Amino acid sequence: MAPTTDPHSASAPPAHEWLDEHGNEIEDHDRGLVFDLRTLVDRRRALTLLGGLGGLGVAGALAACSAGSTPAASGAGATSNGATSSSATPSSATSSSATSSSATSSSATSAAAAGLVEAPDETAGPFPGDGSNGQNVLDDSGIVRRDIRSSFGASTTTAQGVPLTVKLTVKDLATSSALVGAAVYVWHCDRDGNYSMYSQAAAGENYLRGVQETDDSGTATFTSIFPACYSGRWPHIHFEVYSKVNDAVSSGPIVKTSQIALPQAACDAVYATSGYEQSVGNLAQVSLARDNVFGDDGGVHQLATMSGDASSGYTAALTIGV
Repeated sequence: MAPTTDPHSASAPPAHEWLDEHGNEIEDHDRGLVFDLRTLVDRRRALTLLGGLGGLGVAGALAACSAGSTPAASGAGATSNGATSSSATPSSATSSSATSSSATSSSATSAAAAGLVEAPDETAGPFPGDGSNGQNVLDDSGIVRRDIRSSFGASTTTAQGVPLTVKLTVKDLATSSALVGAAVYVWHCDRDGNYSMYSQAAAGENYLRGVQETDDSGTATFTSIFPACYSGRWPHIHFEVYSKVNDAVSSGPIVKTSQIALPQAACDAVYATSGYEQSVGNLAQVSLARDNVFGDDGGVHQLATMSGDASSGYTAALTIGV
């Protein structure tokens, strides 16, 4: 910013002070220490005044000062001959852009700090029960429920197995905020590896399927049983996320389709219990690294956090961004 030259300014020098013996004006860089000190004082006063204007006011005022003074060689919006470039950004646009950039950066930083990642999109598989492959359980009365162990409707058969609570927390990837009032539909096979509604042995059942609304923490909770490991697949749970329950039960748009991977330690413990004998051999023939769904990254963003044990039951928890 150029030094103050207002004749009414208290710090303005007398008009003759910067003239040489021939009456010619002395250039700024030859005026000496006194001139430099006065210039520094003026600049500090100006900055103090600008400080009272607030963040955006300061940014705009500084931009205006820059445009009105002789720019340094490296100054933004300046050409090599000291003229202001026609591509210089107006101060208001600069402030707006900076504010928007700061907000975006803040959101990204917040999500990163929370360790939030987007759940990879995965196949719904051949047994979704959402109408995309024949059967549709989502429009049946009774599908919105927390306990999914039993069939509802014509059959009331209860699937047997080690108890498993599934907690899927859904958050907005951009802000890390919990998605309250969203809907989650989960489904998985039973202890024998059968999918209700599709497998011959469970064709008349609709157990191990259900929809829940997310609570204030963005979490949908289901009471279920630990699924089997069937040939060719790592033990898993399917899920779909919808914006709201009404979308889930009326063939509305799906926000996310993915799968939850179950950790090997829990699988080993459960499959050592009665009823899961077939899963022992199947698990020995697969791995997360070779699985046709989780194999691309080892299920790193889909691997549930487990608590509990095989005798009292497990809780599988996963937080995802959508």
